[in-house]
Amino acid sequence: MNYAPNMYPYQYHYPYYYYVPLYNHNRQFGYWTNPFGVEYVNRYGFFQPSSGDVSIMLKDYGAKPFVVNINEATKQNNTYRTALWTGTHLQVTLMSLNVGEDIGLEIHPNVDQFLRVEQGQGIVQMGKSKDKLDFKSNVNDDTAIMVPAGTWHNVINIGNTPLKLYSIYAPPNHPFGTIHVTKADAMTEE
Repeated sequence: MNYAPNMYPYQYHYPYYYYVPLYNHNRQFGYWTNPFGVEYVNRYGFFQPSSGDVSIMLKDYGAKPFVVNINEATKQNNTYRTALWTGTHLQVTLMSLNVGEDIGLEIHPNVDQFLRVEQGQGIVQMGKSKDKLDFKSNVNDDTAIMVPAGTWHNVINIGNTPLKLYSIYAPPNHPFGTIHVTKADAMTEE
């Protein structure tokens, strides 16, 4: 590995330069201490700062050990619903509601549900009967919603950008590998 601590005219000197230019247009990977936080390895095997564009493959990773930046994965998702992880007792799905779209009034008789909004603005409605949704609350970034089993509920996007959220079901509510590109796809499958 070539090591050049004072490559003129580059503004970042040891230990903060990232790529050390060679004599031509190629680049050499340079190891350095990152003072800015966590790094990721991109698809080319190079470290990439956490503030960079990190692409996560959105698929169902099944009941295997799995770690993900859930905030980034949720914001990256553009489908109505994508199962990200389906285990025996728990399921994580990513959702994106277009402007004016809602999840649809639904009830899960034997499933508790946790939802967290990562981006956007909406309203959540809940109640014991379909005709009496007596609980209403505004939701936005970083809001958590707990829906007990047997409770009617709906989430509506009232903002002017897509509402990005993820949902945790216990036990799982959708088949392994579920991907609904649109709400219409979800309605026909159910």
